Amino acid sequence: MKLVFHGNAYIDKKDIFVATSGFDGLTATISIAATIKTYIPENRPAKLLLAVYNHQGRLIGKTDTTSLGFKDGMTTVSIKKEIDKPYLWSNNFPNLYTLRVYVLLNGKKEDVTDIRFGIRTFNFDSKKGFFLNSKPLKLLGVCLHHDLGALGAAFNKEAARRQLKILKEMGCNAIRFSHNPPASAMLDLCDEMGFLVIDEAYDIWEKKKNKYDYHMNFDEWAVKDAQDMVLRDRNHPSVIMWSIGNEQREQFDSSGTLIVKKLVDAIKAVDNTRPVTTALTETFAEKNFIAKANALDVLGFNYKLYDYETLPKRFPGQKFVATETASALETRGVYQFPSDSIRIWPPDYKAQDTFAHGNKDFTCSAYDNTHAYWGATHEKSWLAVKNNPHIAGLFVWSGFDYLGEPLPYPKFPARSSYYGIVDLAGFPKDVYYMYQSEWTDKPVLHVFPHWTWQQGDTVDVWAYYNNADEAELFLNGKSAGKRQKTDSSLHVMWRLPYKQGAIKVVTRKQGKQVLAKEIKTAGKPERIELIADKGILKANGKDLCFVIVRITDRNGNLVPDAANRIEFSLAGAGKIAGTDNGYQADTVSLKSPVRNCWKGLALAIIQSGEKKGNITLIVKSPGLKSTSISLKAN
Repeated sequence: MKLVFHGNAYIDKKDIFVATSGFDGLTATISIAATIKTYIPENRPAKLLLAVYNHQGRLIGKTDTTSLGFKDGMTTVSIKKEIDKPYLWSNNFPNLYTLRVYVLLNGKKEDVTDIRFGIRTFNFDSKKGFFLNSKPLKLLGVCLHHDLGALGAAFNKEAARRQLKILKEMGCNAIRFSHNPPASAMLDLCDEMGFLVIDEAYDIWEKKKNKYDYHMNFDEWAVKDAQDMVLRDRNHPSVIMWSIGNEQREQFDSSGTLIVKKLVDAIKAVDNTRPVTTALTETFAEKNFIAKANALDVLGFNYKLYDYETLPKRFPGQKFVATETASALETRGVYQFPSDSIRIWPPDYKAQDTFAHGNKDFTCSAYDNTHAYWGATHEKSWLAVKNNPHIAGLFVWSGFDYLGEPLPYPKFPARSSYYGIVDLAGFPKDVYYMYQSEWTDKPVLHVFPHWTWQQGDTVDVWAYYNNADEAELFLNGKSAGKRQKTDSSLHVMWRLPYKQGAIKVVTRKQGKQVLAKEIKTAGKPERIELIADKGILKANGKDLCFVIVRITDRNGNLVPDAANRIEFSLAGAGKIAGTDNGYQADTVSLKSPVRNCWKGLALAIIQSGEKKGNITLIVKSPGLKSTSISLKAN
């Protein structure tokens, strides 16, 4: 619990900086810099009392300063403190310490502030990539926009927590917040859950991308905005790098050289413990005036994976990270054959605003075979980073679909992006399991598509798997052959004539079964299944419960093309905060209590009230038996 005093001297969180300045394997040295301010003009002696608590909340040490005198209403102090056998912060063990700072004036406690921090070391290497706590670690990241799907742009901690849980389960360990700093509470979650972060200041410098964008304010505000970001966020152990932009047009002339030096100097003035990067597009040194400045600690490059191998020769001695990859396009649950033909939608820059060669229902195939002209498939993008050790990691565009930018479709009714590994409702697309099979050690076997087709159809069946030597598919008990992944393909495929019944894929290692997955032909819609991510909410008016709606046949098989009309109603101590189905061209309001399923799924978001009580969500669909789920707000 934070203690609160009201006195004449005070200290703000942004005026305290805690950094790991040394670690010898046994003892960590913590450097603390703090600035105290006062309301009173006279020079009265002040002291600081510092208390450090470990990740279990146990007090492990106290320090007080000598008497400090104010000058012009403020005083600054720098302190070093040693912590023996520290619990290091990492992705898997995000241990957090708390520094409690008391301001004393004439021996009286005037103010108190708590700062959470983590003890960790990290570095980038021009040949070997990234190291955390002296151990090599590939940055397995995604880019995230700020919105939270059906909830819109206003930040909600529980919705953000859900997004991070989904990404963590996929094996993601890093996030680039593009192209603006996130809510500070989002960084709190990254600290707690073990995500490494690129904190990004803005998208535009002096040269505009749109008529009324940040170029109008850049000259006046760029330095202040960048420094404010750093001052707010520099105590977060999750933040490992500052980014000062994205695809700036100043790469093409000498203005980029001047601006990058100015911005890097501004950031280093308030934090010289972290590297600075920016997301570049030009991979030839002679053409990139921002890189020419030699001011950046790490060069970030977007796309152009075919140049990764030659970057060390073009930029000798530099360090590299793939700040944006893929821009692949998928709609969950949509399967079109053949699956092994690549679609570039739109095919070039000129077609961006006029593209009309997609699908009539404004969808993209869920197979990893469609991408924007500047991007690549997820598989190729990841393989390019995986096979080049000098690339410290990647940040896939994007982790989740987001509102706006519905490329390849330039117009209504498309209203949200297609780039996400996870759709707007939080339902993973199939490619999610490609990353999971590559980015985690847990056994993975994901087989798709569904097995409910028309007689005479020829269906491409894909599987993502790991921890196995081979995969074998059985159609109604008869083997359709064994397949193995290769160095250039992270999935296996069978092309089969459809026969009603079931497909089963078995993975084996050294002849022994690892996993098996069976998919049966679904019958007609008969049941509504509800799955809540929690049963108890906090009665604080902010907590959320996400309830998934599944339309199944009588045997519990998801009906893959079910588009049932769903009617939500709620009784008790809460409200319906939003609904969704993940379909990028659904024009129904995200606040509507009535929504059609998309490919058998829908979502309701329940928000608690400020009073304790029971909550009942009732779900109806014409022709099906209604069902409900009970929750509690405590």
